Amino acid sequence: MAVQLNHTIIPAHDKRASAAFLAEILGLESPTRFGPFMCVETANGVSLDYSDHDAPIEPIHYAFLVAEEEFDGIFARITDRGLKYWADPGHTRANVINNHGRGFYFEDPSGHNMEVLTRPYGT
Repeated sequence: MAVQLNHTIIPAHDKRASAAFLAEILGLESPTRFGPFMCVETANGVSLDYSDHDAPIEPIHYAFLVAEEEFDGIFARITDRGLKYWADPGHTRANVINNHGRGFYFEDPSGHNMEVLTRPYGT
């Protein structure tokens, strides 16, 4: 078997709220519980397993490759909610979609830096 990423654990102030937020924004199935985690499954079988964390959270970056059609729906959900978004990972270009394909960054409820892009970098 080739090496594949199966899951990653994401610390959150409220695992249920953060998992539900991401699933809703990305248009994915509702999170499911597995042990102490709330899991969001992506189309390629990788799960993002949210875990409650009481200590301060160091933001982590997660990038999601999506089709153009999916991008439009995701972007609409971001703007419909009035959420902030940026063209760059440093959050210096607010309310701008970047032009490498199309992409943008937004924060989840725990401050993680989420990215949506339509074309992998380097292509």
